[in-house]
Amino acid sequence: MPSLGPRTLLATIALTTTLTLTACDPAAEAEAPPAPPAPPAPSAASATASAPASSTSPAGSGKHTLAEAATAGGLTKATGAGAVSDVPVDPGEMRDGMHLVVADYNRAGQTSGRRILFVGVDSVPEDPNKRREHLWRGLIDYALQNGSTGTPTTAKPYQPGPFGGSLECLSLPESANNTDVICGWSDTTTAAVALFPRTTPADAARLFGAMRADLEH
Repeated sequence: MPSLGPRTLLATIALTTTLTLTACDPAAEAEAPPAPPAPPAPSAASATASAPASSTSPAGSGKHTLAEAATAGGLTKATGAGAVSDVPVDPGEMRDGMHLVVADYNRAGQTSGRRILFVGVDSVPEDPNKRREHLWRGLIDYALQNGSTGTPTTAKPYQPGPFGGSLECLSLPESANNTDVICGWSDTTTAAVALFPRTTPADAARLFGAMRADLEH
């Protein structure tokens, strides 16, 4: 290995020191691009979706049953030869433990004409709303075969009463001001419908709620 003179050795050391300092100097390195900012944390309002408002009252707890009543909502149950004697509306599949109530009711002082027809079931094994829709379709067919005309309107919700659940009514448009109205309720275990001849949806809903208080237990 060749020997280096003092000047050469000092120059080599100086050059080596300069290269080392340059390599370690941050200013000599290529400037790295800045890191992207962290996304802001979601606010409580955006993190939690609001539940849609319900148009019906919560279904009452516990199992409810239906039973015939001599009077329901101030109406008198029809008896004798003129009373309904069969099941005019298909109630859907009936299983052990279920009760079917079919009755027609007279308004105060009524002696002739069409009565208010009620059809209901309890201990419903499936979603009671689906059973109510089944009853609704059958009652609409029945109404159209017994003097009603027109296409059913969209059902609207009304106060269901102390048992909760859902109570809705729809009308069958006709030429007269008062139309035939069909109302239905459903809760945790029951579903029922009724046909109200020549009335308004609001009046039918109030009467149906009063009938429910006497028919459901």
